[in-house]
Amino acid sequence: MNSTAPTRTAAERTGARTGEAASLIGDARTRIDALDDRIIGLVQERMAVSAVIQEARITSGGRRVNLSREMDVLSHYSDALGKPGTALAMTLLELCRGRV
Repeated sequence: MNSTAPTRTAAERTGARTGEAASLIGDARTRIDALDDRIIGLVQERMAVSAVIQEARITSGGRRVNLSREMDVLSHYSDALGKPGTALAMTLLELCRGRV
């Protein structure tokens, strides 16, 4: 860290206008960071499980990807989260393809 850089206040770091709001935002951001770490871990777990499924499918003579299953996943996320859920599901499916 550059020792000549001025230290920013909590309000400056969070965009809040009061110390109370800055504290609340700081605490919430800490929680979000912990949730993000859990989400990343779950995505990595999903990728590992998908690799097992793909390996079994390929070994049995099937294709790596099951498009009807992917459509089910897309619908599930879309129903739960709307249009952004579809984009999220597409990203998850992309992460989970071709890891075998």
